Amino acid sequence: MAEYDFNAPRLFIDAPLREGERVPLDRGQANYLLNVLRLKAGETVLIFNGRDGEWRAEVSVEGRKAADLLCRERVREQDRAPDIVYAFAPLKHARLDYMVQKAVEMGAGVLQPVLTRRTQTSRVNLERMRSNAVEAAEQCGILSLPEVREEQSLERFLKDLEQERLIVFCDEEAPVSNPVDALAKLGNKGTRLAVIVGPEGGFTDQERALVAARERCVCVSLGPRILRADTAAVAALAIVQSVLGDWN
Repeated sequence: MAEYDFNAPRLFIDAPLREGERVPLDRGQANYLLNVLRLKAGETVLIFNGRDGEWRAEVSVEGRKAADLLCRERVREQDRAPDIVYAFAPLKHARLDYMVQKAVEMGAGVLQPVLTRRTQTSRVNLERMRSNAVEAAEQCGILSLPEVREEQSLERFLKDLEQERLIVFCDEEAPVSNPVDALAKLGNKGTRLAVIVGPEGGFTDQERALVAARERCVCVSLGPRILRADTAAVAALAIVQSVLGDWN
């Protein structure tokens, strides 16, 4: 794998990428390259589409407001997103934006909003979630975009979830113990995972019992302090990745 170029501008392009392919840019992307970054014809950017790896592409300028890109060479092969379903109770606006971005950075392969009794909002702007996922991927060198799913009730989510998938249930009522030790005892790195984090008000007793009834479920505490839901996303995924995921 080539050494990552942190200095090069990076764009997600929803189009096939191959050597010699000319890729059109929408108005917003062209404006970003030409007027924000002030790139000139012949300068290069990195582009990816989540399917064909990462490519170095040359800017071709067409007037002051239009441009396209010419794929020159593939610099990184396509990878696969970690098999982690991150299930979370939706938050409002900016805090949801933050949580989505951080979940993508931490390697979530699926973003699944779940509606619980104490969820703050029942309507989720999926396009906004996807935009935040793309932005995080662009900024952090990520090649595989997570799947963004429509919101479901917690009951429906659990019913549809594969039986063999291990659930890491982040429960504020779990015994306060070391969550790293709790996961390390499982001893099955690389397993298919689902991480569930609840709303600000926590899970109800009925919801807690519903999740805990799953055969493949481990309940973990995230420590002695109460965390906001967006903070819990980072903490939970960091723990999971370090013990069972691709950090190990």
